[in-house]
Amino acid sequence: MASETVLELREIEAGYGRAALVLRGLSVTVRQGEVVCLVGPNGAGKSTVLKVASGLLAPRSGTVQLSGADVTGRTPQALLGLGLAHVLQGHSVFREMTVEENIRLGGYTVRDPAVLRKRVAAVKEIFPVVGERWTSIAGLLSGGQQKQVEFARALMLEPKVVLLDEPSMGLDPKTTQTVFDQIDLMRQTGVAVLLVEQNARRALEMADVGCVLDLGRVHISGPARDLAADSRLGALYLGGAAAREAGEQSPAAGQADVR
Repeated sequence: MASETVLELREIEAGYGRAALVLRGLSVTVRQGEVVCLVGPNGAGKSTVLKVASGLLAPRSGTVQLSGADVTGRTPQALLGLGLAHVLQGHSVFREMTVEENIRLGGYTVRDPAVLRKRVAAVKEIFPVVGERWTSIAGLLSGGQQKQVEFARALMLEPKVVLLDEPSMGLDPKTTQTVFDQIDLMRQTGVAVLLVEQNARRALEMADVGCVLDLGRVHISGPARDLAADSRLGALYLGGAAAREAGEQSPAAGQADVR
């Protein structure tokens, strides 16, 4: 039985101001309990996909659907209330606040103290560092620990889908592994994850579905582990003529949806 589709972007065209389009007819589908990883060269439009999905950037055409409802053009605040959380690139903890204060801010709309306590207990179980460093100043935590606090804060409203933009940026290999392990734990709780990651092969090893972007479109997509071993991945990362040649030779070239 197929999992429920949580997030779907259909034929998205988007750009900034009067500049040329960054996304050109891009489509991506994310299902419940699934990690979909977007990889590709710089300028391919990966972070722009997340901005469109979270309401930070309105598309010029196409639609965004959340659990089957058209949410195109809705504000980030509205989408958060509907179950979509976005963890931005870099570190976004409130550095002068404690871990506790950061986590409770994630549940700021929860009015029932019992529900809030339950959610705090849940994120402490998923991310042990949150409980261990509960009273610590967030800015004093390591980069990997701060990232886990960001993940935990995003889960306080029990989102249906979490968007992650370059979660391993600036982290050493051991910490990167910890971050990917935490993403896997989020998946196990049933949360859908749309992940943008420059560490392509490592991300594809843990994701369910991979999408290789180039020139604002999905050029190759499919089971992530198969994609990690696909020679076309390297060709697209080279960009330019090499990428176009690889795409033209591939029957999967131009494929615009995850499945």
